[in-house]
Amino acid sequence: MSDASQKEKLRQHFARRVTTQARIVLDTWQKIHSSSDSFTAHREELLAASDKLVRYAQRFEMEAHAEAGSTILELIRDWPANSPLDDTTERQLQSAIDALARSTLRRTDQSNTEAPHQFRRTPVYIALANAEMANRLIRQLEFFGFRASAFSSAEELAEACALHKPETILMDVNFGGDQHAGIATIEHLQERHDTPVPIIFMSDEDGSIQTRLRASRCGGEEFFYPAVDPGQLIEKIETYTHGNTVEPYRVLVLDDSRAQAKFMETVLKKAGMTAHVITDPMEIINALDMFSPEIIILDMYMPGCTGMEIARVIRQQDRFHSVPIIYLSAEDDVTKQLHAMSLGGDDFLTKPIDPKHLIATLHNRGRRARSLLALMIRDSLTGLYNHTHTLHLLDQEIVKARQKNQPLCFAMIDIDYFKKVNDTFGHPIGDRVLRSLSMFLKQRLRKTDHIGRYGGEEFAVILPNTRPSDARNVLNEIRGRFSELQQPAGDREFNVTFSCGVASWDNDSSQTLCENADRALYVSKEQGRNCVTLAGN
Repeated sequence: MSDASQKEKLRQHFARRVTTQARIVLDTWQKIHSSSDSFTAHREELLAASDKLVRYAQRFEMEAHAEAGSTILELIRDWPANSPLDDTTERQLQSAIDALARSTLRRTDQSNTEAPHQFRRTPVYIALANAEMANRLIRQLEFFGFRASAFSSAEELAEACALHKPETILMDVNFGGDQHAGIATIEHLQERHDTPVPIIFMSDEDGSIQTRLRASRCGGEEFFYPAVDPGQLIEKIETYTHGNTVEPYRVLVLDDSRAQAKFMETVLKKAGMTAHVITDPMEIINALDMFSPEIIILDMYMPGCTGMEIARVIRQQDRFHSVPIIYLSAEDDVTKQLHAMSLGGDDFLTKPIDPKHLIATLHNRGRRARSLLALMIRDSLTGLYNHTHTLHLLDQEIVKARQKNQPLCFAMIDIDYFKKVNDTFGHPIGDRVLRSLSMFLKQRLRKTDHIGRYGGEEFAVILPNTRPSDARNVLNEIRGRFSELQQPAGDREFNVTFSCGVASWDNDSSQTLCENADRALYVSKEQGRNCVTLAGN
């Protein structure tokens, strides 16, 4: 190899390190905007990532990255720790972030003058022997908001993992050429991490139990043999990534002892849960209405009433019928404990409370409660809210909009020519199209928006605190991007479009709002489909 080619290879190696670090900065900034309370939580993370970016960029003489990183670093240092981000600093930071995003354009993006999509996720790494399939997957994944990178060697993959732990790795069992070389690579990589990276394995040649066991033992969550549809792969990658951060459990604590209540609050907050503590049992109804807890902890014996009596009152309200109730008491008589649980309780913890035992119990109860709730309010195919719960949420948002004097929009979406998709490619492909649109909407709308499957190929979107023109623009952008997505069907690909109608709330009922959106959707269909119509326009 000539000196010139060696220098070029070295330059590309350094450039990859800088751009990888730049994207870590972009991801961290997106994390800051993912929830209202994360500004101060991720300040140090953004500071450290930006500092590393500047050092890399200066060392490897990448001036644009160094300049943008230095601006970000200076602004963060001026942002006082444990203080919210003021509007001026946020705007300046966003401008610097945009400059960094433009600097981080890949060579294949140079023809595009717009800044690249700032991905909300940490990376997905792809290590496949078939380079064409890897590149095709990357294009598809980027449509869904993932940042994916493909690697041609185990060394490159190891280097990238050392710089930034991925959310998941898609790995060919024989990646690298030798039999089971891909599994060996993963075994080595997993040793570097305290918690294993979820791995999705693929194999065209070997689906034996011995290979599957070895793959499973090193973090293999899925094993595809002999072939897999790219659409199915993307759905699995979505399952093992954490773009949609799990919301902390909302725990209501009722204990008449202020000291015990304070102790509980400290333990819960330290575990990352949202705690609401009351010491007067007569406040329980207001607390339920205001806080809407997912788990309730009740002291068994309080002045004026018992925890069992409070549990019976709670269970009289249908919406709290399945919320787990956990009793706290010094009572160690098993018969009395069982009797207490027969009157509406789900678990019984004996004082003094072991914090680890308490948190483990809450996690177990919380996971099960959320699973059961999801079965009741979510559509089984798409994971979106079902028709009934979507209308319930719309009623709730109308109440909020009236109280806060804020705008509210409701949109109806209908996939164009969906029957033709089912007739041409079959219902399993049609189901995949429904899931891909649901995933597309979830990743491009805000956490405060509500998305439901209204029925069949119809979807509904509730957009709180959103003006009609903004709702139309957002949904039109989603429509345009979705129409570009290649839907896989075996060795063929096809495109799907949707039509949309948007209605703005004008102090009317939820039924009227739905009817207005439905009429606007009908206009979109009449105008040739694949468009967004605003009611009244």
